[in-house]
Amino acid sequence: MTEQQTLIVIGNGMVGHHFLEAMAADERYEAYRIIVCCKEPRPAYDRVHLSEFFTGRSAEELSLVKPDFFANTGIELKTDAGVASIDREAKSVTLDSGEQLAYDKLVMATGSYAFVPPIPGNDRENCFVYRTIDDLEAMQAGASNSRVGVVIGGGLLGLEAANALRNLGLETHVVEFAPRLMPVQLDESGGALLADKISELGISVHTGMATQQIVDGENCRHRMEFADGSHLETDMICFSAGIRPWDTLGRDCGLEVGERGGIVINDACQTSDSDIYAIGECALWGGRIFGLVAPGYTMARAAAGQLLGDDAGFTGADMSTKLKLIGVDVCSIGDVHGTTEGSLTYAYTDQRTQVYRRINTSADGKTLLGAILVGDDTGYNDLLQYVLNGITLPADPEVLILPQLDGMASAGLGADALPPAATICSCHNVSKGQIVEVMDGGELTLEGVKQCTSASTGCGGCAQMLKDVVNAELELRGVEVSDALCAHFEHSRQRLYDLIKVNKYKTFGELLAAHGKGRGCDICKPAVASILASQWNDYILEKSHVGLQDTNDRFLANMQKDGTYSVVPRVPGGEITPKQLIAIGEVGDKYKLYTKITGGQRIDLFGARLEQLPDIWRELIDAGLETGHAYGKALRTVKSCVGSTWCRYGVQDSVGMALLVENRYKGIRAPHKVKMAVSGCTRECAEAQSKDVGVIATETGWNLYVCGNGGMRPRHADLFATDLDDETLIRYIDRFMMFYVATADRLQRTARWLENMEGGLDYLRSVIIDDSLGIAAELETQMSHLVGTYQCEWKTTLEDPEKLKLFRPFVNSDAPDSNVVFVQERGQVRPATEKEKDLIASTEVSA
Repeated sequence: MTEQQTLIVIGNGMVGHHFLEAMAADERYEAYRIIVCCKEPRPAYDRVHLSEFFTGRSAEELSLVKPDFFANTGIELKTDAGVASIDREAKSVTLDSGEQLAYDKLVMATGSYAFVPPIPGNDRENCFVYRTIDDLEAMQAGASNSRVGVVIGGGLLGLEAANALRNLGLETHVVEFAPRLMPVQLDESGGALLADKISELGISVHTGMATQQIVDGENCRHRMEFADGSHLETDMICFSAGIRPWDTLGRDCGLEVGERGGIVINDACQTSDSDIYAIGECALWGGRIFGLVAPGYTMARAAAGQLLGDDAGFTGADMSTKLKLIGVDVCSIGDVHGTTEGSLTYAYTDQRTQVYRRINTSADGKTLLGAILVGDDTGYNDLLQYVLNGITLPADPEVLILPQLDGMASAGLGADALPPAATICSCHNVSKGQIVEVMDGGELTLEGVKQCTSASTGCGGCAQMLKDVVNAELELRGVEVSDALCAHFEHSRQRLYDLIKVNKYKTFGELLAAHGKGRGCDICKPAVASILASQWNDYILEKSHVGLQDTNDRFLANMQKDGTYSVVPRVPGGEITPKQLIAIGEVGDKYKLYTKITGGQRIDLFGARLEQLPDIWRELIDAGLETGHAYGKALRTVKSCVGSTWCRYGVQDSVGMALLVENRYKGIRAPHKVKMAVSGCTRECAEAQSKDVGVIATETGWNLYVCGNGGMRPRHADLFATDLDDETLIRYIDRFMMFYVATADRLQRTARWLENMEGGLDYLRSVIIDDSLGIAAELETQMSHLVGTYQCEWKTTLEDPEKLKLFRPFVNSDAPDSNVVFVQERGQVRPATEKEKDLIASTEVSA
């Protein structure tokens, strides 16, 4: 038996551990005794999702190490074992503890460290970097006595750090030296749109700002002074201004190092010493440091292949990124800035929906060179495949970024159009052909394919493409395609609805334990919350529900672009008493709120600060008003005309019917928002035929229309039934609403629900009118339960002192948010622009 060689790996980060997995996957690794020296107190963990530490994910849950990995492989792991030096002549390493270890081969996976700009004062108390779990724990402690936090750096990690500060309850600012956010990945338009979207979330963005020094503040712990003479005060600073390769060990032992840092490697990932390899962010290949996990993984596999006797090599890597930064989709692919000679640029901007898309093509328009997507990542996977595989573009490349209009065929490639060599997962270098091979071997589930190939277990950016490939292959094999809601539930929304109903689950945790896995995500949590509310009508802020909600539902109000909230009291059918009008006016005047009549015959009060919401609700409730559920996926409004009571054309009391309908269905949670209307005659002043449920009076009763909507894809409602009496009309609406709630997909409007329904309108009529499924009585009973258990969520919240604690701007302070600034316009307030804020601040300082 050949004597084992000793292989020492310095570093157990994501790349270092991927190297170990690549080695252990091949039985030839037993030719080595592998020792891992890890400077941190814990083995490898997921730095890509590091910010989830602040949302409750523990260090153990972030771990990348499979149970018993080291025990099963025989690989020795030393934690808290930093390496002090390398002796190349003696072929040994010395640990910080003084222990010496001899090696035959050495792999350096030391990664990088956070660059802290040489700003005077950068070492003051409560100044941190955002790199490790230890860093995050220190930030968490520092936030406990802070009100304001600043991140210096507006790149990928900087924005993640800003989200972390926001999650800690701090007033958050991002300061970037470049003229835009994410200057490497985005162009000017994309960076500007990203800044706007992040500002709307209450994070202040300052670009083109050079910090000169950090000194004592007057109102906060620190005062950051900028080159233009302005300043910003903060209690806490997080430096995230880029990374630098951790190449000190290589430099000190005489390895070749780049002029600007990084241990120089060749295609075999060997350094200037053929027995020493370097991988990941400490390595310099072709004069370039690769700062993403996918290239690091490629290096790790290349180095493992070399050590196992293969001809594997590193020849560069895809640097495309797909991220959801603070809830905002941001994607970049290839040559994002169009620097290739002769390249052509196509750009699409939609200011209304805040979407920006750009593609850069070759001069002949046949090859995609790069792309940018901000605000909507639709098409990312197709664009990536065009770049990675050199697929010829359509004759009109702009169709790839223009919105799909009704009747226009999608320009998407589709998984079946990809060649076998197409890379699906860049992190683990998984091709479509490998996925097909695994499925040919009998693995026909998405989770099984992920386990066999490791696809979508890195950064996760390829999750949708992987699912598309698997589904396409299943269809080719005649296998039913899964309609799983997300990775945590292998069930559709409809199936989950049935499971909750039959098993009487009352919490997300109960459902997850019985039928899911993991911790849940921003897809399944709100969807299950909606189902639970539709079934049981529990108070939406119950402890078991509150963590599932998005911002609007959690605070029972709609967040606006400046971080304030709008308040919308219910005005059933548009009918309101003078007393209630006066009360709304008095509230608007008292709290200096911008007031507007909505398109749904209600009054919207804008500009309420978080801590003001309970007081505003209390005064509105005292006037006989209640929540309008404008924040929820629920019934919004029932619009009406004045009907036969006042109008000379009216044939029925449309206001009376609108009041009956709105008071009956108010507060009922659904897969999406629902709007209704009642018109008193066929002149249709209430526009009932553009609503989810529309009612139009006739001489002998009511005509019922269903499944219409406005918005981005308007659709006229279909005539469902004619000349109904009051009782029959309500019965049909009861059944229709509950059938929609029970069977629609997540976030599916009634219009799309009907379009996707097999049998269409005729089938829907058979279920609702003819009771073809025998469920009509059950649907009516379910609706009766929801109607009977209605509660005004504002009122319930006001009666619970614990719930009122949610309505504070900061977890550790009752002070108002100083970033909320208004100016006067047309006799009312509106949010100040950043320039206006700066002007107001400078005026106050001068005064």
